Amino acid sequence: MASIFKHEPTGQTIRPGKSWRDENRTQQPGNWHIWDADYKASMGIVEIVLESPPDSRFYRWSQNADGTINKTAKDLDEVKYSLKMAVRSQQGSQLMPTDWMYVRKLDKEVEIPSYIQTYRDSVRVQGDAMETAISGTTTLEELIALFVKYTTNEDRSQTKSGILYDWPEVPLSPEEKAEEERKEQAALAYEAERKRLAELAEVERQRRNNVL
Repeated sequence: MASIFKHEPTGQTIRPGKSWRDENRTQQPGNWHIWDADYKASMGIVEIVLESPPDSRFYRWSQNADGTINKTAKDLDEVKYSLKMAVRSQQGSQLMPTDWMYVRKLDKEVEIPSYIQTYRDSVRVQGDAMETAISGTTTLEELIALFVKYTTNEDRSQTKSGILYDWPEVPLSPEEKAEEERKEQAALAYEAERKRLAELAEVERQRRNNVL
């Protein structure tokens, strides 16, 4: 947790590396933070540990002078509405980069590639699934559990849970896929050739050692 330091006699917040004046207007050095705990206490310096604030999407909160947090859960329907609006906004952002293809189809009668249509359909299906999941919750805890979370297992594999905001990946065009495959094959061929040359070099080294 984060913490701050306060000089109780003056009520000011003091920061490591910054000089400050005490209640007698005496300037204290910027390296005051190296003082030991007893001397800090004698100087009226107290450390305040700040509680971590809650997620403002779900709670209204304020912080007290002692670092503790006051929080109140937001109305469930209010949070649901906010999350649904976020889903729709993100869905629009996912679709926007390919909207021009539909304008081109109307204007020039150029067909939309099937992989683009499949992608856009999957974005809409996923958006609908997200909104359905949000509508089906009855508690704030259930809503929070909808967010994607990765859990590391004992074997170091990861398990994914949740649905918000897990959108389909933008697909590669057939040309881009072909280029990716070409690069992958080239990398494999390069690695195979490197190993072959290394093996030949080792054979030659051993032959020379035997000759000597």
